[in-house]
Amino acid sequence: MTPETLTAERILEATEEVLRRYGPAKATVVDVARLLGVSHGSVYRHFRTKAALREAVTARWLSRTEAALQEIVDGADGAGPEKLRGWLRTLFEAKRHKAGDDPELFATYTVLAGEHSGAVDTHLTKLTGQLTRIVEEGVRAGEFAAPDPAGAAGALFVATARFHDPCYAPQWQKPTIDAEFTAVADLLLRGLKP
Repeated sequence: MTPETLTAERILEATEEVLRRYGPAKATVVDVARLLGVSHGSVYRHFRTKAALREAVTARWLSRTEAALQEIVDGADGAGPEKLRGWLRTLFEAKRHKAGDDPELFATYTVLAGEHSGAVDTHLTKLTGQLTRIVEEGVRAGEFAAPDPAGAAGALFVATARFHDPCYAPQWQKPTIDAEFTAVADLLLRGLKP
């Protein structure tokens, strides 16, 4: 690879691979550069520090979930309750699949998220913003009663933490977890009825 073809996206992809191989404690910028066939200085031209690179990888990982959820928010199909249930279910499934399909990378990102709270804070703000929009639409359509849609969205997010907060990941494979999710979602939707 020549330095001209080196992009931030390629660096982030390589960093993800290096993190998967070595974990966050042992992964270095030199490892990333070696995988790309460039000098570590070339990587630093795109990301000024190792911390900036790790934060960008964390933000990239989190943005994948945000994009899938945004499709639900933007979709014209479905009433407020259906859209809200679909959004909550999609968030849960995305987190559960990340934890179950690639546990090493999930553990790595859990560490990185702890180190880079700015990326996590931005992610949480985007998610609660999406929820707020769903609640606002439901209120306008007469499907939800929520005098403070942003407050209701925040409460919904906190109430469903067990199904998206990484600290609960070990519980996501329990045989009863889907029934538990449905019970919580049903309760929350009943609470929003006008």
